[in-house]
Amino acid sequence: MPLRVVVLWLCGILHAAAQHPSLSPPPGIEIPQQDRQELLAESTRLQADVDALAGSATLSSELRERLPDVEIFPKAVSWALELNEIYDLKELVFARGVLAEGRKRLESLQAGTAPWTTATGPIVRGYRSRIDGSVQPYGVIVPKNRPASGGRLDIFLHGRSDTYTELVFVHERMVYPAPIRPAEGIVLRPYGRFCNAFKFAGEVDVLEALDDAMKHYRISPEHVSVRGFSMGGAGSWHLGGHHTTRWAAIAPGAGFVETANYAKVFAPGKVPPSEWEQILWRLYDVPGYAVNMTNRPVIVFSGEKDPQKNAADVMEVAIKAVGGDMRHLVAPNTGHGYDRETKAVYDTIVDEAVMKGRPRDPSLVRCATYTLRYNSFDWVEVTALDKHWDEATVDASRTAPGVLDVQTKNVAGLTLRPKAAGDSGVWKATIDGDAVECLAASEGLQFHKVDGHWVTGAVTAGGLRKRHGLQGPIDDAFLESFTFVRPTGEFANPFVKQWVESEFERAQTAWRLTFRGVARVIDDTAVTPEIARTTNLVLWGDPRSNAVLAKILPQLPLEWDADTVSIAGRSYDAKMHVPLMIHPNPLAPDRYVVLNSSYTFRRGSGQTNALMTPKLPDWAVIDLTTPPSLDGPGRLAAAGFCDERWQVPVSP
Repeated sequence: MPLRVVVLWLCGILHAAAQHPSLSPPPGIEIPQQDRQELLAESTRLQADVDALAGSATLSSELRERLPDVEIFPKAVSWALELNEIYDLKELVFARGVLAEGRKRLESLQAGTAPWTTATGPIVRGYRSRIDGSVQPYGVIVPKNRPASGGRLDIFLHGRSDTYTELVFVHERMVYPAPIRPAEGIVLRPYGRFCNAFKFAGEVDVLEALDDAMKHYRISPEHVSVRGFSMGGAGSWHLGGHHTTRWAAIAPGAGFVETANYAKVFAPGKVPPSEWEQILWRLYDVPGYAVNMTNRPVIVFSGEKDPQKNAADVMEVAIKAVGGDMRHLVAPNTGHGYDRETKAVYDTIVDEAVMKGRPRDPSLVRCATYTLRYNSFDWVEVTALDKHWDEATVDASRTAPGVLDVQTKNVAGLTLRPKAAGDSGVWKATIDGDAVECLAASEGLQFHKVDGHWVTGAVTAGGLRKRHGLQGPIDDAFLESFTFVRPTGEFANPFVKQWVESEFERAQTAWRLTFRGVARVIDDTAVTPEIARTTNLVLWGDPRSNAVLAKILPQLPLEWDADTVSIAGRSYDAKMHVPLMIHPNPLAPDRYVVLNSSYTFRRGSGQTNALMTPKLPDWAVIDLTTPPSLDGPGRLAAAGFCDERWQVPVSP
């Protein structure tokens, strides 16, 4: 490559970074150097003492599980200081209080107790995430009169703030009540990994915090609601539509439910999003999942004068269009907030729904999805699709004991688990007009299509097939455990090396800022069969520099050598192009392998969280002559989805 092109390319990277190193969070304020040094020193000492206790053989397994309840405190302070995320001098006072509480808890664990686990009132807790091993905080508010076990829990998701760091969150969860006060119920306040509208790792955070709280407070899974306001309302809509089975009630306030109109992406003067990006809006756009919410009570609060009332209006139309209904309470003369009278009615209706509980064995289940990432609804599990990203629906009803009637669209595999499906006996099902019988079994009633007709049994055809948790797109790899694999060999092309090194560093920084964790990093020479089996491998480099990539390349739908990148029937100059891809790992088919990419959106939440959607499908080829920018890793030379067998269709 000519030197002038290299210089222009590098200048482009520096220009983008100088203009906007990170839209969210913004840079903090100057703080006294003495305060910085003292707080960093104490947070470092506290973490070191936690690590020492973790290495002690005398700590019981029960108390060892509560180490994250302590680790959240030094992390909250050290990250705020190291990342320049102090936005008000009062946060220095917060930091001292946070460290004092962390030291107090550590001393309790050292003495063999954990008194905060049985305390009432506002309490901050923590858990260790399966995604990246990071410690994440959450808050609970425990009433004095709650039952010892089997009580209700209401999630309340917070609104947007680009300065809502762990430090501020942990401080608030130590002292402040929630906007809701359900009788005899616990309120769960997830952090959501900062400011992402509870999507991607933020979505997983809500579910992991819920599971941790349910385990330690012995919550009834039948009596859980999801609520929130503003950005938290958007999160409630999303979690309500995609994880419907978990909830006794879905109760959003304000927020957004789709990308195109809310973010005004087609406004004059804007570059229209790519075809792939528009298709991938179907991952999170809630109207397409409206039928799922016909299975649960949906109670919505809006201010009459709030522009975000539009979300409720859109969903009311979508839910009615599929034969459902929702309660929409509109506070008169109210903007973006609650009023006392309407909210009191709203709270009463939600309380009634949560106390009634979710149905344990509904006779009818109606559901829709566009991806096997979201595939389970009450006793219906979609195990295969005819085609990803087209609407798939199931209407399943139990018409008599042991008799099912099922109508589907774009579905190729089903597992049904109505009550008693694990008992002995034969179930009779009519699926899209095909009469099939299935012997009841512990794994449920399994069916799949052959030549367009339904037969008994699981989808077992030879070779790869997209399935839940292994269906793409690239961003999906970062909803489960992942590890960055660093190349240790020499690159075939120096320009590719520059790009990879730049993107590798950017990916680590972006993960820390956007999703508040530290990506695991190992050398390619350190990858073992056990590591491949337990984590998604994100391979950086080319086939010459990364030994793992070289090993698996013959089993990927891609050709790549020092001269050429070939995919989808087309070839590209390997000196100027890099392929990105997600695919089941040939070394461990239950895990992904990803080539040269982290999550694919780059603008953070600086404009709107609605734009935090996947920007690339299952594979792409990046033209490196255009430098990385705020919008992407370079010019998109080609991109596409793999088919249901994980093959890359030939481009027309």
